[in-house]
Amino acid sequence: MNHAAPGPDPVGGSVAGDRSPVESVDRALVLLGLLRSQGSVSVTTAAAYLDVAPSTAHRLLNALAFRDYAIQDHLRRYRIGPAFSDSRSRPPAVGGLLAAAQPALEHVVDKLGETTQVMVLRGGDIQFLDGIESPRGLRVAMRRGDTMPAFTSAGGKALLSRLPNQELEEVYRAGVPDWPTAKIHSLSTLKRRMTRIRHDGYATNIEETEQGVVGVGIAVVNYLGRPLAGLTTATPSLRFSHAEVPRHVEVLRSAARILESRLARSEN
Repeated sequence: MNHAAPGPDPVGGSVAGDRSPVESVDRALVLLGLLRSQGSVSVTTAAAYLDVAPSTAHRLLNALAFRDYAIQDHLRRYRIGPAFSDSRSRPPAVGGLLAAAQPALEHVVDKLGETTQVMVLRGGDIQFLDGIESPRGLRVAMRRGDTMPAFTSAGGKALLSRLPNQELEEVYRAGVPDWPTAKIHSLSTLKRRMTRIRHDGYATNIEETEQGVVGVGIAVVNYLGRPLAGLTTATPSLRFSHAEVPRHVEVLRSAARILESRLARSEN
């Protein structure tokens, strides 16, 4: 194959150096080193680094994933898997999440003046855990404890977008349920919407949970890129402007960093 000569092996030696007694094992170990040094790797990148066919790299990565040494993320790239992780890979307890989320929620309301909420995935649904209502007279009421289909909510869609399509198929193996104001009615439509959200890094809800409410949402993730919670803004449609979406996304991302940092510290 006409690949450039691979660089130094992150686990020691070089890929093109002396032959290992068991070449497939050696290649797998080299891939683990690459995953650790790069954070995430595509099949194409792995194949070029090993100087092998993409099909060979794919088989090796799948073998690592089978034993949880690697995991495929929502962008179909491979990351170090939970076999190398500790308690930080587990979803936080609700109590810990609520405590960690308060400064993040306050940040959003302070910057935007709109109702903000934190939610988690429960199968194909989201559950609203907490929030802070807008101080304005015309505002969206906060929800606490309510559940609804994740594909209708901005935060829920952001969370779903962090799941690989294989997991989405498992979540919705019985089909996409009906919801009166939903704009997604099939798994194929859901997958297409998730592709767009993965590209954008945020999701919107234009009167999909209920009439008169517009939402913007992002996912809060752990160090493996797995979704922990969703953060959203909820704005009355009478006051909403599409021009404000970038500002909402910017503030929500800042709030997500606050929450992710507090969750990481709480696990140490």
